Amino acid sequence: MTISWIITGLGIILTLLGYYLTPDAWGYGLSGFGLALVLCGAFDLLRGISRQQKY
Repeated sequence: MTISWIITGLGIILTLLGYYLTPDAWGYGLSGFGLALVLCGAFDLLRGISRQQKY
């Protein structure tokens, strides 16, 4: 669960860094990679929640 939060936080940082570098090609790349990390971290958080539920 902690790893998911770290990945999501890193994605937010990279997305913001890419936003400030937007006119450059590096900015678009960092923004896209950051958003992908945010999505992967969020999906991993949801997967962890569903695994904790016992039926």
